[in-house]
Amino acid sequence: MAGKADPLNASPLKMRPVEAPFLVALNLTRRCNQACKHCYLDAGTRQDGTEGELSTDECKALIGDIASLGGETMIVLTGGEPLLRPDLDELARHAADMELMVVIGSNGMALDAKRVRRLKKAGVSGIGISLDSLDPAYHDAFRGVPGAWAHTMNAIDACRAEGLAYQLHFSVTDDNAHELESMIDFARRSEALVLNVFFLVCTGRGETVTNISAQVYDNVLRRVTLAAHQEPELLIRAKCAPHFKRMAIELDPEWPITLAQGYEAGGCLAGSRYCRVTPLGEVTACPYIEDSVGSIRNQSFAEIWQSAPMFQQLRAPSPKGRCGECEYRKLCGGCRARPLARDGELMGEDFLCDYTPKGEAVIEPMKAIGDTLNWTREAEERFARIPPFLRRMIRGRAEDYVRGEGRGVVTADDLSQMAKRRFGAALPVRPNNGETP
Repeated sequence: MAGKADPLNASPLKMRPVEAPFLVALNLTRRCNQACKHCYLDAGTRQDGTEGELSTDECKALIGDIASLGGETMIVLTGGEPLLRPDLDELARHAADMELMVVIGSNGMALDAKRVRRLKKAGVSGIGISLDSLDPAYHDAFRGVPGAWAHTMNAIDACRAEGLAYQLHFSVTDDNAHELESMIDFARRSEALVLNVFFLVCTGRGETVTNISAQVYDNVLRRVTLAAHQEPELLIRAKCAPHFKRMAIELDPEWPITLAQGYEAGGCLAGSRYCRVTPLGEVTACPYIEDSVGSIRNQSFAEIWQSAPMFQQLRAPSPKGRCGECEYRKLCGGCRARPLARDGELMGEDFLCDYTPKGEAVIEPMKAIGDTLNWTREAEERFARIPPFLRRMIRGRAEDYVRGEGRGVVTADDLSQMAKRRFGAALPVRPNNGETP
């Protein structure tokens, strides 16, 4: 980033109590069996990865350091393609043993029923599978590998057959935006738990891909917002599109899209509740922010997480331009990666948003609903085994269900009834000693 402002040299802000990260993405390797046009990591080198990638022992130490911060942190083991890393099962088991939620981010090329069973036994709670189109030719061209779409479909079938929860990752561009409704329908019919709609930021090889236009971005995000509001079961989320918060409030002021629900609800948590670690051990606020705030080979992850100046800026942001004037700046705040990538300004205006601030008072985040119902001990025990990223959604829907029945206590049977309606058998839970209860 020659010639750009260096946010790492920004004056440290007054330290505040720091919560444990909600999510940490570990880019384990640059090795990949695809050649995606939009790859932020510019991945490749299938055989050897990149010289100096973190060793198994270094990854285990990092995972232990993350766990030491407490909280319900979810670890995403990703790449490149993490299934090409031979110690993936070992790392997943280590993280699960540390009582961290373990999810794999994969393109599905190497994911069959046997591999799914191994991952479940290792303690993996879910898989995120990339699917960029329902048109095989488009997906294969976007992914740079003939036959990629067929492999992805096989991976989805394997997860479903083996009972491993999975979510779909759809990277939207001007060329495939028209498929949004079809993708939502496919995610629903294929029994995915989540559909994540990603809006590209131009970094890595993505710098050579035409970014989504402001007009298409706004149109697609409004359609995602409406679908998320209307969808009774499938969880639909916008990624790298914090303006989802504004559109959600505009659509339904009573919809509880709060900062407390940030990850599920589409807000940006870069540097505040989320970060990533590169294959070489560098820590960044998100995959699209390439500036390292420190190396786990020189400092502990906990120290970096708690004290990195850039992270402190992101936890108490002072955005410029329209973002700084906007009444939604506490709910949204704009994407910080876009102005940093284009202009070298971490706090610059998010140029992809076309909203004009109205000069009104800043909208404060809504508080979490306090009138929660009582839960039986059996229901709480079962609920505690549900993956953290699903808990708020399931708790809310369980309590709405019980209220609708005119009762005031949630039971384990209520969760079973919900599960039968949605999953056919059981709610997704954390694996226990390699087995699914």
